[in-house]
Amino acid sequence: MNVALVDSHCHLDYPQFSEDLPGTIARARNAGVGMMVSIGVKLSTFENVRAVADKADHIYCTVGVHPHEAGEEGLSSPDRLIEMASDPKIIGIGESGLDYYYDHAPREAQRQSFRAHIAACRETGLPLIVHTRDADDDTMDILEEEYEKGPFTGVIHCFSSSATLAQRALKIGFYISCSGIITFNSAKEIQTAVADVPLDRLLVETDAPYLAPVPKRGKPNEPSYAVYTAAKLAQIKGVDVGEIARITSDNFFTLFKKADRKNLLSPEAGEQ
Repeated sequence: MNVALVDSHCHLDYPQFSEDLPGTIARARNAGVGMMVSIGVKLSTFENVRAVADKADHIYCTVGVHPHEAGEEGLSSPDRLIEMASDPKIIGIGESGLDYYYDHAPREAQRQSFRAHIAACRETGLPLIVHTRDADDDTMDILEEEYEKGPFTGVIHCFSSSATLAQRALKIGFYISCSGIITFNSAKEIQTAVADVPLDRLLVETDAPYLAPVPKRGKPNEPSYAVYTAAKLAQIKGVDVGEIARITSDNFFTLFKKADRKNLLSPEAGEQ
């Protein structure tokens, strides 16, 4: 690959990385992953996310409250997110959204917090990172309703939903991010949905430490494994993996405008 990949969604502040974060960062670099975004899930632990972003110029972060946490930390106002978004390392808002699979938080609290995150995106111009599980209709209904109030940008992270959701998201200018799920043999419908997403709307992520791709199933995921997802995406789209690296990296910087492309490590840098 002549262009480095971007792991657009990982959780480097999680305990799984605490013992060997420098090694995790180095392995990603050596694999050709030249930038990583560590995602915020709670405001109460954001300082840990921010500390990880300080480890290297090519690590950025986001701030937000995951739908699982909306019961205790859900937001009714975008003000705190707007205030925090001035931080130069914060390049996105979220992850936020709806999760009706686990229902760890009341659904109305999830919906209210989701709308607050959207308002913050509209105000700051930063993209929204959307988590949705077993909530496709409500997720898209809210996104479309809010978009009518004023445009904003974003990405459906760790895409594992229907082709219908993907097409609705594309219509409001959103991106679709592919995780290791697309490498699973059981993910035929997801692969088919991804095949219909234009190349210029695709991103690659790991969601590390979760969802390790084939052939690393059963191991803790890490950013270096993004190369396996990129290879599968190249197969699905019928293009060279180097082209996937180039296009998805270009897409990343188009969406995450605050990220500085000069901090993207080249594959050659990773081989030194």
